[in-house]
Amino acid sequence: MSTRHEVTVKPIDEVAKFMKNLIPVNIPEAYTLKPRLESLASGERIRNAVVAFKDFMYLFFDRLITDGHLYAKPPKKPSSMTDYPFLSNVACLLVEMGYYSKLADSGESLLITEMPSCNAYIDENGKRKGPNISGVNTMECLRFLSLCGFAFNGIDFEAKTVVISQAQPLEVTYPNHPVMLTGLKAMAIADKELRKRRGWNDNSILRCDYRLLKEEDTDTSDVLKDFLHPLPEQIQAFALKLHHRYTSMGMTCSIRVLGDINFAYADVRKSRRDLSPTDIYSLSIWQVSISMKKGYSLFIRPKKTDKYKDIIEKFPSHLREKIEKSYGCDRKRNERCQGGCQGIRIPLDELILDIGGDIETWLDSEMSLS
Repeated sequence: MSTRHEVTVKPIDEVAKFMKNLIPVNIPEAYTLKPRLESLASGERIRNAVVAFKDFMYLFFDRLITDGHLYAKPPKKPSSMTDYPFLSNVACLLVEMGYYSKLADSGESLLITEMPSCNAYIDENGKRKGPNISGVNTMECLRFLSLCGFAFNGIDFEAKTVVISQAQPLEVTYPNHPVMLTGLKAMAIADKELRKRRGWNDNSILRCDYRLLKEEDTDTSDVLKDFLHPLPEQIQAFALKLHHRYTSMGMTCSIRVLGDINFAYADVRKSRRDLSPTDIYSLSIWQVSISMKKGYSLFIRPKKTDKYKDIIEKFPSHLREKIEKSYGCDRKRNERCQGGCQGIRIPLDELILDIGGDIETWLDSEMSLS
């Protein structure tokens, strides 16, 4: 009888460093906002406020790196290497603080009148349910946010717990840079209303995904460039070169966020139906992947290596060995998910530059047979 595979959670400072790298480094000064945001503030103010919110998120993760161990604890049975309920709770509270609040005419405070996750409710069967985030956990999150610069008028931080409904109306300020509150509200609206789909463990507000606010679509190459920024320039250039090469040859790039970030590339020109990002991911020949577990990687899922064995024979031995081992999971290993189905992994590090030409030849061979 098999037993449940134990998941080892990464220390919170490592998780914070990883998540901080997912924040876009450069947010453009000019872009058209979606009509939903017209009543919030002027376009210029919103764009400036989103940059202020990005700066807040940097500070937030810096605080997690230094003090997170005092607040964020993994659950008894974690489901992933980044499973910290504290992070999910803070993300939820930030969204609800922004979405359900009224922004003062001055733009320098939020008046909270509702935070559904903090209140008890009656379910569809008429049964009373406790809040999704307990008073104790809410207080812990508010204490941490106060360390990051928020001020909550009416909260007794000496208390162990808090009931938001008893503290209403709750006034929230951010004295160091008040315009950030407009950015918070804009990002909360984006998270609640402007997302096309919500993936598991995808906290867009913690990534400051400003692209949700844009009226025009963002080119996938620009998104990829944003996520690759921590890597050396030569490696960034290599990954972007692959992106441009194969999208120009007809491949579709789809971005899939499920905790990990995946740019999946598939040739779907013969498809007779609209495909979701999950469909494209499942059909992909190769991917650029960013994950806590495996870092920055290239994954290749060859399907017809038997058709070009003569080409593979010319590759360096270590690359040939990877291809010969193929990919998949070892059914004898007692693990819930080994990630073997994702493909043959090649780390995006300096060593990949030595086999860059071979990788292009390999992918070209697959493309020619698709």
